[in-house]
Amino acid sequence: MLLDLIGRRKKLFEDDFKQKEHILSTKVKDSKFLVLGGAGSIGQAVTKEIFKRLPLKLHVVDISENNLVELVRDIRSSFGYITGDFKTYALDIGSKEYDAFFNADGDYDYILNLSALKHVRSEKDPYTLMRMINVNVFNTIKTVEQAIEKGVKKYFCVSTDKAANPVNMMGASKRIMEMYLMKLSHKIPISTARFANVAFSDGSLLYGFNQRIQKQQPIVAPNDIKRYFVVPQEAGELCLISCLLGENRDVFFPKLNESLHLISFADIAVKYLNKLNYQPFLCKTEAEARSNTSALIAENKWPCLFTKSDTTGEKSYEEFYTESETLDLETFKGLGVIKNEPVYDEDKLNYFSNSVKKMMKQNAWSKKDLVDLFFSMIPDFGHMETGKYLDSKM
Repeated sequence: MLLDLIGRRKKLFEDDFKQKEHILSTKVKDSKFLVLGGAGSIGQAVTKEIFKRLPLKLHVVDISENNLVELVRDIRSSFGYITGDFKTYALDIGSKEYDAFFNADGDYDYILNLSALKHVRSEKDPYTLMRMINVNVFNTIKTVEQAIEKGVKKYFCVSTDKAANPVNMMGASKRIMEMYLMKLSHKIPISTARFANVAFSDGSLLYGFNQRIQKQQPIVAPNDIKRYFVVPQEAGELCLISCLLGENRDVFFPKLNESLHLISFADIAVKYLNKLNYQPFLCKTEAEARSNTSALIAENKWPCLFTKSDTTGEKSYEEFYTESETLDLETFKGLGVIKNEPVYDEDKLNYFSNSVKKMMKQNAWSKKDLVDLFFSMIPDFGHMETGKYLDSKM
């Protein structure tokens, strides 16, 4: 059903996994894994891809206790049990408790970091924005350095398509994270992945469609923004193949072909409602959409408000790489790979770290301070402040 809703019939990486399955399964069976942020939508997909290939050890860390409970229930219901060591830990990666946990063990071959603040709406205030920097950048640095100290074989970290020519602070934070990874790649092999929106992932607009249906509320979506989508299993596969088969500094991404195409959120909403035997009823205002809900649903119609986007941080188009990056489009059928040299500006990285530490020590900073700091790191940063944010809309 998910593929239908995003306008596809075939999974993106099916051919690559058929070709590489023996290598992947052998590597997993002989290896020990730590998955950070493993109870989010991408983290759960990655965890399941590892679990079903019977690893020697699989530990999962996430800040969400409830999501970890659901992950275990899902795995037990779908796959059952393995002889390897499978455990979950409800820990904040930035905490002392996590550090104690890692110091007490740390015996892993692969660490996959899927933790992130991923929402564009998180840049609306300076405090959430600072947490985004700490989670997306400094927690990554910390966990890479811990992996180096323990002799971990390989480190994988998820990035985002929004890191290519970023226009929002979330994408820029991941671009800055990639800069730090280039520096750290001298000490441990690191690979990453940039990929499209994960359809119906926690907190996403499509996930919100589910919530609106359950609560019998109007569906609101932009009709002028188109996005690439992958389903959760594809997200897990992309991360696993990058981690296990990627060379140092490789960035994997879904290859643009006839299977992966842009689709608007409004078009997905229409497809979704049609699957549920509802016809969209187009409203002109929020008030109209809210006022007619019960009567319309009784007639198998669903109130919808499709509008143009005017909020800060929305990118009008999507891309996975820039013109200056070197690409390998031959090794995999459904995957492209950005081949990076260890290029980074040590002075810039030090300036960024010291500036954030200074703000944290003073216990005061503004959004402008952080935006200016990002511009100093990414001179062609395409950030545009509209003064409007998603939280101010229905």
